[in-house]
Amino acid sequence: MVTNPQRRIALIDAAIDVLARDGARGLTFRAVDTEAGVPKGTASNYFANRDDLLRQAAERIHLRVAVGADDATETDPKALLARFMHLLLHRIADDRAGWLALLELRLEATRRPELRATLTTTLRDNLHTNIEGRRQGGLPGDDLTTMLLYYAMTGLILEHLTLPEVLADVDLDGLVTDFVERALPRT
Repeated sequence: MVTNPQRRIALIDAAIDVLARDGARGLTFRAVDTEAGVPKGTASNYFANRDDLLRQAAERIHLRVAVGADDATETDPKALLARFMHLLLHRIADDRAGWLALLELRLEATRRPELRATLTTTLRDNLHTNIEGRRQGGLPGDDLTTMLLYYAMTGLILEHLTLPEVLADVDLDGLVTDFVERALPRT
């Protein structure tokens, strides 16, 4: 396999764009080559097969929207938690193709056990990273609070990116703030 890391990432990002636009059935090496603007056959030199490409796309999507401790400067733990949630919403909304590609990968995982295993691991690790990040960051709430916020955000993002008119009259940032307020125990 060829090992130009920048080219590999560009091809994976092109695959994500193809998934978002054309769905899993439209994801071919030729479509990825075209999307990336590289010569025919390039993608097949970087990925063992289509399953390898799907797996690497699944892993890459979360890296594109990751929110880390250095992304916010708030000192109040509740405000910091709310800030992380707002950043996540906006990063994902700004990378609509990545989220839509993830939805396509989720559907494809219902038919492909190897992809299901990859996505299960990736999403489980992502959830555990969020739980551990809350613990280490001294953010308020407990593990259940983190799970509730994680799945509330997942549903909100799904609705916002697939059927935005449903929430057209809703202040999404205000809703995220309400998620945090209501998920945390009152003190």
